[in-house]
Order: sequence, then structure tokens, then C-alpha cells
Amino acid sequence: MSTVPPTTTGSTNLTTSELAQILFASRLQASDHPSPEQVRTAIDERLCACGGDRGPCAAYVAQEAGDHPESYAARMRWALSTVGRAFPAYAAAA
Repeated sequence: MSTVPPTTTGSTNLTTSELAQILFASRLQASDHPSPEQVRTAIDERLCACGGDRGPCAAYVAQEAGDHPESYAARMRWALSTVGRAFPAYAAAA
């Protein structure tokens, strides 16, 4: 997995999978058809809300997978592909 450059929150060494988990835990929805800038902003905001700790996002993703398996897979696929579009150089390297 590739790592992504620092975002405005100063986070470093995040993989595309980690970024997808953070995006998954954000309020952004596939129906919003977000721009890459909106995706990066949503990731930054969510990570800031968690004090820079991606653990709460990972826990939320796990909870959603258990509670709503029927929608979990589609949202995670969306989060992964959306992160890939927001960070194209890293998605190509993955």
C-alpha cells in the first residue's frame, strides 16, 4: 500500500486504506458526488475531530460492518475508489 503525503492536519504515513476508513467515518456521502478537494477536506476534518487518531474511525468502520453488512461493502468500495480519485498518484502506486 502506498502512503499519502501530509494533509493540512499534518498527518503522515497514511495508506489509501486508512484514508478510506477515515472517509467512511465522515459525513460525506456518495450521493454528494464530492470533488477531490471535498474528499480531502472531509478526511482532514474527520481526522482533526478525532485528535489525529484514526483509531476511532477504524472502530466506527468495524461497528458498521457488523451492524450493517448489507451497506458496509458498498460504502467501503465507494470510500476506496473516492480516495483513489482524490489522491491519484498514490492510487496508481498501490
